[in-house]
Amino acid sequence: MILALLLCLAQAAWAQEIDSSVRPPTNPRLVGPVVVAEPQPAVVADAALATKAAVLPEGAMESSLRPERRPKRLAERIAALKSTSNAPGLDLSGQPPGDDIDLAAVPPPSKKEERKKKREKASMKGSVCGVAAIKGEEISRIKSKVKGCGVEDPVAVTSVAGVRLSQAATVDCSIAKALNSWVDEVAQPAFDGKLVEMQVAAHYICRSRNNIKGAKISEHGKGRAIDISAFILSNGKVLTVQNNYNKLLRRIYKAACGYFKTTLGPGSDGYHEDHFHFDTSARKGGAYCR
Repeated sequence: MILALLLCLAQAAWAQEIDSSVRPPTNPRLVGPVVVAEPQPAVVADAALATKAAVLPEGAMESSLRPERRPKRLAERIAALKSTSNAPGLDLSGQPPGDDIDLAAVPPPSKKEERKKKREKASMKGSVCGVAAIKGEEISRIKSKVKGCGVEDPVAVTSVAGVRLSQAATVDCSIAKALNSWVDEVAQPAFDGKLVEMQVAAHYICRSRNNIKGAKISEHGKGRAIDISAFILSNGKVLTVQNNYNKLLRRIYKAACGYFKTTLGPGSDGYHEDHFHFDTSARKGGAYCR
């Protein structure tokens, strides 16, 4: 009897050890009253949401299943990006597509193209005023104590249209370009391409017109004038304005009126009997050709 009672007690203790949990028992003092939440409807109608929002206390927030409308500025920005991305030649980001050129498949430049590039590069070497045919160098601004004299952007020109100047002429680019065009389109063709040099009688110098005391400052004093006294050909022949003012020289002098604002020469005023005076002075009444 005693043995049976001991077996029963051992089985009860073993069962209690199996059913026990490692979680400590809950302290009844820390547990509040159980609150059972009321069931909420799965879907709320728009009218119900509006009514409920109206009675919400101040500062409370209510979630909505409907997304808020985009601000007007954001909507316009998105529409603009979409229209740009749909433009031809652009990817979805609105940027031009990358170059997918196989550089290995591009043939190298031919010898003819390489020679052309070298000629173009060489033609600009030593040029001024942005014209390949005008050779020389840019020089510093010329200042003067005499009012009216000086050159803002002077250049020292040594040749125009392949024709040498007897001395480097200090002028501005307006007279350099006009002289270059006149030689290229008028003088050189008139001499059948044999013109190699021109004799420069005067370029920049701060003085009055015709060296008359009290007269206005000459265009030479502003770097906008040049005087040519002779033409030298490839065969060595020299044609001077003073001694060889023949039909040919008259023709090229008359044509200069279309390139310069002022042209003065033999028979014009008595001061230019031995040279051609060309300048680019701005004149209200048009070109002055005598």
